[in-house]
This record gives sequence, structure tokens and C-alpha cells, in this order.
Amino acid sequence: MSQISLLRTAALAGTATAALVVALQAAPALAEAEFSLTIGGDAYFQGAYVSQKQDSGLRSTEFSNRLRLTVTPSATTDNGLTYGARLRLVSGNGDPSVSSRTVENDRAFLFANGSFGTIQAGVINGLSDEYGMIGPNTEGIAGSPDSNGILFLHGSSTYAALPLAATSLRTLVSYDTGTKFIYISPSFGGLQAAVSYTPRTGDSNTSINRRKVDALGDALAFRDVVEAGAAFQNSFGDVTVEASAFYQTGKAVRQSDGIASQSFEDLNSFHVGANVGYGPAKVGVSYAYSGDSGYAKGTAQSRNQQNLIVGAQYTSGPLLFAANYMRALGNDMATMTTPAKADVWQGGVTWTVAPGLTTGLEYDYVRSTLSGAAASGGDLTDRAHILMLDTRLAF
Repeated sequence: MSQISLLRTAALAGTATAALVVALQAAPALAEAEFSLTIGGDAYFQGAYVSQKQDSGLRSTEFSNRLRLTVTPSATTDNGLTYGARLRLVSGNGDPSVSSRTVENDRAFLFANGSFGTIQAGVINGLSDEYGMIGPNTEGIAGSPDSNGILFLHGSSTYAALPLAATSLRTLVSYDTGTKFIYISPSFGGLQAAVSYTPRTGDSNTSINRRKVDALGDALAFRDVVEAGAAFQNSFGDVTVEASAFYQTGKAVRQSDGIASQSFEDLNSFHVGANVGYGPAKVGVSYAYSGDSGYAKGTAQSRNQQNLIVGAQYTSGPLLFAANYMRALGNDMATMTTPAKADVWQGGVTWTVAPGLTTGLEYDYVRSTLSGAAASGGDLTDRAHILMLDTRLAF
């Protein structure tokens, strides 16, 4: 697997492994520059069989797919400054509750990269989401906590009852692609630091939203969000070491209808992770803690939001074997009012069929509890078995 680099989103390739390079000329009013245009992307098709305790009225089989197209125009000056922009188009928004053929963008930013480091400005995900390490098994590996297997529980009472920490694996809202300004330092012996500022979560592209108070019942939002941290990657003989640590903070946006109002707990979240590899084997651990971030003030019951992930992988020729365990705690993601917990065991094998083409088989076992939610007044529990076939293309 390719190593993680803090500069990868500012470089030309991104997720692209194949590129079409054409010559472009700047507008006549600007200085002449020769741009290269890199086009790439990735796609997946997933099919799953689900057997679970709380599955009333649900089928056992389902499909899901996604395609992303990345376009990066860039140029490099004689003094080594690389600058440009990046746009990533996505078929669908990743929400399992939405059936749509709408194409959206989850990246649209300018960048400049030189001896000073990297600057990025625009629509982009958070630092922890991009660079935070959740163990060795990342998205695209069967057996990863980021493989989307758990999303196939959608439609059951279990999915909405899961704690948010079961799907938000790093700092709490680092997945948010609101418009940001990011600075990433140069690498010093494999160590890079970074900081970002987001005026308001969920606010992207040409949207202008300066409100400090939203309408009562609107989706929860945070303002003036700052995320900072660092990532380290280096090799010591046959041993590779990777580590990351990020902290995210911001103010919760109050809601009011002019008469009644609701305030929420401010955002304070951190994530740390580390991997150690030796030859074909790699092990890693990840921990995220967000406390009561985003909970409505005055919530009668609350459980601190956190998750622990432990993973391992082994590569043999074109096969990659992965195993993973996650425990997630917090209040339910649907209402954020009821304590919940989930334990997820995962195992999988990924086969590299050809350059850029993989297929994997994954098994997930999910055990979850929602406190006091059963009709009898006891805890609502579920046990789910998910068998998923995951085929991916990177180009």
C-alpha cells in the first residue's frame, strides 16, 4: 500500500494513478504559464448480505456504489513553486438514506506548495479526516473500519441508534467539507504540522453564512472551527513508523425561534493514532475522544463520545489480509440524547487483480446497545452479521 503523505492533496496526482496531460494557457491579462491537467479518480461497487436481530421489514441483500472524478490543473515556476486548483466530483454524498443520481463536489480548492510548505483554500475535508491514522486498515481495504460495511445496517433501528463515534472515526467533525483555509508545514525528518480554520461547518462553495444563531430545529452546526496537529512517517531499517495527533475546537451555533432557544455544547475533540510495520506485517491503534461535543445543553443522559480501534494486516503477494476491532461509545447519532455503544469485529482479504483494480471480501460482526430503548424499558440490543464484496478501481 502507498504511504501517507501530508502533501498528497496538494500534489498533482491526489488519488489519480493515471493522468491526461494537456497544455493550457493562462488568460491574456495574466502572466503566461503552462499548466498541466491531471485527471483521475476512483470507483467502487459493494454488495452485502446482512443478517441481524433487529431487521423487521428489511431485505437481507443490498448494493451500493460510488464514483469520484478528480481534476487538478497546476503549474510550477522556475523557483519551484507549484500552484493550482483541485476539483473532485462525487456521484452521491455518502448518505445511505439518500437515493439520488445527483453529482456533487466534495473538493474544490486552490493550493500552493513550495519550500514554505503548503497552503490550501476552499472546499476540503478536515486535517484529521485526511491525515489521521486509524490503524493500518484504511478505506479500500476489506476489513477496514472505514470500509462502509456498517452503513448496510441503515433502515434498521440499529443504525440510527449507533453512537456517532461508530462512523466519525477521528476528530468529531473532521469529515465536514466546509470551506477552509489550511497551512501544512514542510517535512522535518518525516514530521509535518498543520492547522486549519473553518468559519462554519456545512458552509461551502459560494455560500455566505455569518449567522451566530440558527432557526430552532436546524441541523447542528459549529462556527470558528480550528483544527491543528501533526503527522509523522519514517523508516528505521525494516521498520516503518507512522503516527498522528490532531485537536479540533469550535463554538456550537445556538438555535432559536424568537421565543424558545436551545444551546449546545461546544466542540472539543482529539484523535491520536499510530502504526508500526515490519516487512509484510503492520499493526496499529487509534483513539478519538469528543466528550459531550454537540450535545444539547441540559440533556438528561449523556455518555462521552469516544472510540478505540485496533487493527492488523499482512500482505502476501497480491493478497492483503486484515483484521480490526472497534469499540464506540456516545449518545445515539439520531437524537444525541440516549447513551449507546457498539462493538465491531471485522476481517477481510483484498486481492489486487491488476494495477488499480482490487476486489475484497469482508465480514463484520456488530454488537450494539441503546440504553432503555426497548419496549419493556430495558436496553435495545442488536447483533448483526454483514458479509460484503467490495470491488474498487483507481485510475
